[in-house]
Amino acid sequence: MDDAQRYTIGELSRRTGLSVKTIRFYSDSGVVPPTDRTHAGYRRYDVASIAKLELVRTLRELGAGLDEVRRVLAAETTVRRLAETQLVLLEDQLRLLRTRRAVLRAVARLDEPTEGVKLMHKLATMSDAERDRIIDEFWDGTIGGLDVDAEFAAWMRSAKPALPDDPSTEQVEAWIELAELVTDDDFRRAVRELWEQQAAQRATGEHAPPVQKQEQAAEWWALFDAIREAQEAGHEPGSARGREIAERGAALWAEQRGAADDAAGRAELVAEFGKPYDERMSRYWELLAIINGWPPHPTTERQTRWLAEAVRAL
Repeated sequence: MDDAQRYTIGELSRRTGLSVKTIRFYSDSGVVPPTDRTHAGYRRYDVASIAKLELVRTLRELGAGLDEVRRVLAAETTVRRLAETQLVLLEDQLRLLRTRRAVLRAVARLDEPTEGVKLMHKLATMSDAERDRIIDEFWDGTIGGLDVDAEFAAWMRSAKPALPDDPSTEQVEAWIELAELVTDDDFRRAVRELWEQQAAQRATGEHAPPVQKQEQAAEWWALFDAIREAQEAGHEPGSARGREIAERGAALWAEQRGAADDAAGRAELVAEFGKPYDERMSRYWELLAIINGWPPHPTTERQTRWLAEAVRAL
């Protein structure tokens, strides 16, 4: 092309594929001003204008605003930097769209009323920090101000829901249920009472049930998996399989107590696991497992009582 050649706005439209209206808009906005004008006042553009318009079209298709386009053309930023910025924005938009898709699938499956749909969308589109804050507020309200085992409390607090960028419908439903659970006043009171009992035992010097440490959690989950399998297979607590599991449970309990596996320790285990069990606490961890893609480890009152009976039968 001839650098001295001038083109009318119509010729520019034919060469770039942009409409005359769009080119006139960019021209009036100062993005691609005319190179000069004819005596009659008609705009004329040079070869560089064609290149600029091609770049503008590409940048706009990538989602750049007019101010960003002006900065690129003025060499205040580079196309690479602009692309990196737009990429981050696009990734955020894609994450939001994937989450909305999962919410819509959940809505279609659950047939929620209008208010339920609003809540589902609000909860599902929260940021990681907002989700963490809900869990932190739950533990602040149930543990805050109590003298409890600090290490165990810190471990309980550390498990946070991390909804993936492309969540499944099940994960979205699990997060919504978890958010509703931790904001339920009755559940909060029940959890608070458990921590108050531990704090009272520590204050009086009364022997409190040993606190499960983080490294022991996997062993307990494996034990309750074994109990579940034994129950499904029809094994009674006093059976040979029941004795095997009871021995494992008693040894783990002793390790957790930091003491010998003796009659006193086994009596404590029976007393502790024979208590009424609030399965909402197990559901809390089950929901976290679904959201975070952890192996499922639900625990039920039926399983805790089975273990207590198996140890009692030793």
